[in-house]
Amino acid sequence: MPSIQQLVVFVVYLVIYLSRDRLNLSSFFRKFQTDLISHFPFAFSFLQLTIFLATRLHAITIRMAPFPSENGVEGDDEREDEEEEEEDEEEVEDEEDEEEPRLKYQRMGGSIPSLLASDAASCIAVAERMIALGTHGGAVHILDFLGNQVKEFPAHASVVNNLSFDTEGEYIGSCSDDGSVVINSLFTDEKLKFEYHRPMKAVALDPDYSRKMSRRFVAGGLAGHLYLNSKKWLGYRDQVLHSGEGSIHAVKWRASLVAWANDAGVKVYDTANDQRVTFIEKPRGSPRPELLLPHLVWQDDTLLVIGWGTSVKIASIRTNHQKAANGSFRQVPLSGMTQVDIVASFQTSYFISGLAPFGDALVVLAYIPGEEDGDKDFSSTAPSRQGNAQRPEVRIITRNNDELSTDALPVHGFEHYRAKDYSLAHAPFSGSSYAGGQWAAGDEPLYYIVSLKDVVIAKPRDTEDHITWLLQHGCHEKALAVVESGQGRSELLDEVGSRYLDHLIVERKYGEAASLCPKLLQGSASAWERWVFHFAHLRQLPVLVPYMPTENPRLRDTAYEVALVALATNPSFHKDLLSTVKSWPSVIYSVLPVISAIEPQLNTSSMTDSLKEALAELYVIDGQYEKAFLLYADLMKPEVFDFIDKHNLHDAIRGKVVQLMMLDCTHAVPLLIQNRDLISPPEVVKQLLTSDDKSDHKYFLHLYLHSLFEVNPHAGKDFHDMQVELYADFDSKMLLPFLRSSQHYTLEKAYEICIKRDLLREQVFILGRMGNSKQALAVIINKLGDIEEAVEFVTMQHDDELWEELIKQCLDKPEMVGILLEHTVGNLDPLYIVNKVPNGLEIPRLRDRLVKIITDYRTETSLRHGCNDILKADCVNLLIKYYKEARHGISLGNEEDEPRVKMSDTRASQVFEKSPSLRTMEVKSKARGGGRCCICFDPFSIQNISVIVFFCCHGYHTTCLMDSSYTSSNKKEIKATSLEMGNYDDYNGYMDDASDEDEDTKTDGPRMRCILCTTAAS
Repeated sequence: MPSIQQLVVFVVYLVIYLSRDRLNLSSFFRKFQTDLISHFPFAFSFLQLTIFLATRLHAITIRMAPFPSENGVEGDDEREDEEEEEEDEEEVEDEEDEEEPRLKYQRMGGSIPSLLASDAASCIAVAERMIALGTHGGAVHILDFLGNQVKEFPAHASVVNNLSFDTEGEYIGSCSDDGSVVINSLFTDEKLKFEYHRPMKAVALDPDYSRKMSRRFVAGGLAGHLYLNSKKWLGYRDQVLHSGEGSIHAVKWRASLVAWANDAGVKVYDTANDQRVTFIEKPRGSPRPELLLPHLVWQDDTLLVIGWGTSVKIASIRTNHQKAANGSFRQVPLSGMTQVDIVASFQTSYFISGLAPFGDALVVLAYIPGEEDGDKDFSSTAPSRQGNAQRPEVRIITRNNDELSTDALPVHGFEHYRAKDYSLAHAPFSGSSYAGGQWAAGDEPLYYIVSLKDVVIAKPRDTEDHITWLLQHGCHEKALAVVESGQGRSELLDEVGSRYLDHLIVERKYGEAASLCPKLLQGSASAWERWVFHFAHLRQLPVLVPYMPTENPRLRDTAYEVALVALATNPSFHKDLLSTVKSWPSVIYSVLPVISAIEPQLNTSSMTDSLKEALAELYVIDGQYEKAFLLYADLMKPEVFDFIDKHNLHDAIRGKVVQLMMLDCTHAVPLLIQNRDLISPPEVVKQLLTSDDKSDHKYFLHLYLHSLFEVNPHAGKDFHDMQVELYADFDSKMLLPFLRSSQHYTLEKAYEICIKRDLLREQVFILGRMGNSKQALAVIINKLGDIEEAVEFVTMQHDDELWEELIKQCLDKPEMVGILLEHTVGNLDPLYIVNKVPNGLEIPRLRDRLVKIITDYRTETSLRHGCNDILKADCVNLLIKYYKEARHGISLGNEEDEPRVKMSDTRASQVFEKSPSLRTMEVKSKARGGGRCCICFDPFSIQNISVIVFFCCHGYHTTCLMDSSYTSSNKKEIKATSLEMGNYDDYNGYMDDASDEDEDTKTDGPRMRCILCTTAAS
């Protein structure tokens, strides 16, 4: 017995290992065996207690869904629900770390429930096309894979201990405690029965039983003899292959190798060489055969898996023969013996009730001892039927005893079963079909777990099972990746997608769910609409809007309208609303419901700039351009000016002057000027003056009035007083030109503004216009100090007193006196200024300035003489020209003489063109008379009446003129004049130079003058 100290230390070690590795039981038990037992030899006796504690800490129970069998029969549901939510963080981590099962389970239906209702299953064998089930009643039932009975052989009078098919599945061999071995043909009435008179525990048919005439099989039982029965010439004969080492418990035949287990261990016999191959000793501490039988499984032609008690060994057997083309084995001479290697060996923490290959791994049917057996070792364990047994477990382990999967099976009545009451069989399969953890389609292995009243089918989980498990455990993204990789049915995409989205919705991951919708919903318009309204119901539709399709598929108008309204009613998504309205085609929805949802928010706290712009965009789509412009103006959008021109919205700018000016005054001012007939200058000025932004409105007002003044100086005359101040504040250089051009401002106000702003030249101009020239001159001299401007100002005034004032104010300033001397030449006598200068006043550069004054005076005098000479010459020339023109004739005539006069004018023009001397004189001096006497107003056409015509174009009858003013002493001159008029008609109104010279020689008598203008007669 161990000491108290040893027990305490052992418990401490146990607690450490349990706390560190309680999630991996196989790792714990390996460490238990290799570490704790090495320190504490007595620890092995506590193994059962350890198993109990470990299983309580980590119970692994599968969720075996009520899989309906393919013929519609459902098994009883005795499952326990292991999905209850745990508040403990460690248990949550356990669930997250749970590994996916490798197998899925289904109770066999068909005829099984009815068969086992009155009998109990004892063993099972599986062929490629059918299943054989042995019972305690001695019957052998042939079933299809759905569990439906095909045949029944009442072969034995006692329990059927073992069954064996040949490779072709044409014969079934069975053995029983009644001491017989029966071989039945499945397709004929052939039946062979062999009596051995002792209970037979194992039988195995030659894999080629149906193809060979020898019809061999091996069998053994409690007699301890292993018989090889074969057909000879004289009938069937038995050959004892082995005896003397206890009962035969199991036998398996693969190719040419026969393996059997007896009380000593496992032996292998080579039927091709007729010799024993190897012996593998029975593990120490194994339970008695009546409690737990050993299990032999050929994983392939060279690997033998042995499960005995809690021990697993894998032997690799390499023989010195190979298979011939006809399927038989032929000897191959080798120098060495057949080699047998134990490639794997390990201990388990449970009883092994069955073994089967699973690709490169193993499927183990594990039996867990009950509570009351915790103080017994495995060699003596004999579970009673008191209802304390644990569920059997199906474990998939590697050759290193690493657990890949563990599932607890809720078998009917498991509480009362012993380890020997379970068995495991598998359908034949090709191990090459297992690659990369996946089975080839249609080649998945089937495993059959048999208890007394139940048959459970286990098979590898397929892609759909994998997807289902991922979905159940929240791995939706992985499930989706599996479906998208094409491993499952295409129809699964909708289901997986829907469940994934539901999961994200439950987790409140709305954004992630929305982002996955395009990939999951794809081109299904109905699915899109369903989720759109679902998101809307959850008030999370705004997160889905960016992913909604507008074509392929195109949804109903209502879906898009609901989406836009959802964005509009949530201020956080107003920017998204704007981008959506701009990006979505306007034809896919109606804007009126959206506008109706937004308009009530105007002038409320929920109204944002993005919402305003979105509403403007909707107005544009609906053709309400004026409303859109008002919103664009409020938003200060730069493109509003192009929008005005594009849609001819000049009438709408009336109430948005301030906004337009603040947006871009360079565009707004020309726009307002061009449309001043629509919005008058007073209205523009009023809006700018009432603007909230007082800092900028004056500047905008200045720009507007300045542009208006340049276009029309009188258009804004009512605001010229204001404009004076605006110029003074913002553009003082333009104030003086404005003052000179405008006549509509008040001089006194303008002068006050100039004084405040210290604008001197503007003060001078205003004082000049006010008539206060002396004060203006004082400003120029005293403040500006610009004598040249003072001289120019005085010159423009044409006031001698102002010159005196200028001289007076400059006398005490020597520099100004000098400058005044330089600039008065032509305006004032320099000597006058020099005489005014006080004695002793020092004038800078006086000598140079006097020289300049004298030089300028001489130049001026010379220019005056030259100009006088030119003027005199011009006067003489002009008088000569005037005299010559005054001597030309004047055309007189009546209305009826017009054609003739025109012809005369034409001939005269021809004469001018031919004669250069005549062409030099313009005809502008020639005039035409009125054709009537200026006294009596009778026509000149009266016969025998002389006519006198003066150069002023006034004409008189001689008699009328004589009676008015002149004496008869001038009759001779009158006759000469009459003669001259007669000659004029002959020469078409022109006289040559010779006649002019002759006239010059005529006597100089008293000349007659025109009564009306007193000009001399021509």
